[in-house]
Amino acid sequence: MENMLNVYLFGKKYQVPAGLTIMTAMEYAGYELVRGCGCRNGFCGACATIYRIKGEIELHGCLACQTEIQEGMYIATLPFFPLEKRVYNIEDIKPDQQIMMQLYPEIYSCIGCNACTKACTQELNVMQYIAYAQRGEYAKCAEESFDCVMCGVCSSRCPAGISHPQVAMLARRLNGKYIEPECGHLSDRVNEVNEGIFDKQIEELMTKAVNNIDEIKDMYNHREIEK
Repeated sequence: MENMLNVYLFGKKYQVPAGLTIMTAMEYAGYELVRGCGCRNGFCGACATIYRIKGEIELHGCLACQTEIQEGMYIATLPFFPLEKRVYNIEDIKPDQQIMMQLYPEIYSCIGCNACTKACTQELNVMQYIAYAQRGEYAKCAEESFDCVMCGVCSSRCPAGISHPQVAMLARRLNGKYIEPECGHLSDRVNEVNEGIFDKQIEELMTKAVNNIDEIKDMYNHREIEK
């Protein structure tokens, strides 16, 4: 039990071994992670977390599955952050500046404080991609926000109430639908799926998933990967 650290989970003090992530430290302390626990590899954004180090002023945002505990950490997780998601049909909208004004007008209330960028768990330049969205530069917004995992920590710190991940998602959808050139081989594969060419293989995989999950894992681990 050497090298134990003092951490505070939702205000309660625990001693946990050094070297654990916030997520594994919570499980060590006895928390059953029913929510706020997804891929465990930093891709899904489900384990958004806010923490402060004892004696320090700055508040930090992170993903619990990726961040190692430190002595004196005060931790609170955000298993869900209520982002504002507007309803639209991608077939009915166009990649002009007016659509952003219509769906997410709050982005024009940005005061340039850069709190979103400082809070981003992926170290993205969030304020910059919001600026691109304001100007209707959706290809640039899509590129700048590509690694967003929709955790919502940026929005939790925004005084203007902007739902940055949803703005970025709209920009990426507009970019993919209207701006980027069509991907021919992807369209061909979608047509093949719709025509039922893969129905038999899918049915076989579903049967194996029920009856022999180890075989499915072996097929996945030894699949042919295109270079």
